[in-house]
Amino acid sequence: MRSELFGTNLESSGTDRFALQNPKMLRVALDGEVMGRQGAMVAYQGEVDFAYQGAGGMGKFLKKTFTGEGMPLMKVTGRGDVFFADDAMEIHLINLENDALTVNGSNVLAFDSTLAWDIKKVEGASMMAGGVFNTTFTGTGTVAITSHGTPVVLDVDAPTYADIQAAIAWSSSLTTTVRRTAGAGAIIGRGSGEAFQLGFSGQGFVVVQASEGRVVAPHSH
Repeated sequence: MRSELFGTNLESSGTDRFALQNPKMLRVALDGEVMGRQGAMVAYQGEVDFAYQGAGGMGKFLKKTFTGEGMPLMKVTGRGDVFFADDAMEIHLINLENDALTVNGSNVLAFDSTLAWDIKKVEGASMMAGGVFNTTFTGTGTVAITSHGTPVVLDVDAPTYADIQAAIAWSSSLTTTVRRTAGAGAIIGRGSGEAFQLGFSGQGFVVVQASEGRVVAPHSH
């Protein structure tokens, strides 16, 4: 049987624990455990088990309840290859070496269970800004994040601002603020938070995706 499908689409044979099968699919060479977004597994080979982890404990559950941030997680254990994807979004790997990284919870795909994580409120954010909460990872390990379209990484060498929905990850060492656009009706972006931007200062980087994220369909009660 012959097909172009059997060319570059064949399973990658690298030995890295976290590797991109292609720009929109992650392969984890599992020998132990890894944390993944619930429902993000698209295939696996080997002896692998999946266990729902909820929001990560009562403290994080309460934060999820009040912030809406939350990462519905599953613990993946065993030995084999596990493939993750999320709505064909681009996937990017960030390796932490005793570092700290802040990520929008909806952009977390998978991460090493050796990393500690917590839901934190963005400094300077008020309820008018939509309740800006994100997830901070600390320690040593790999985080796989997703983005709508190819992102840009901004070096914060000057005061930097981004749409609240477009900023998907940044150095936790940065100081954050929330800036309100003059005039509540001003439209300078395309997301639901055009009137507010996240401000960053200090030394570090900000990852900005080419979209304000998924659009939530209107509904009635």
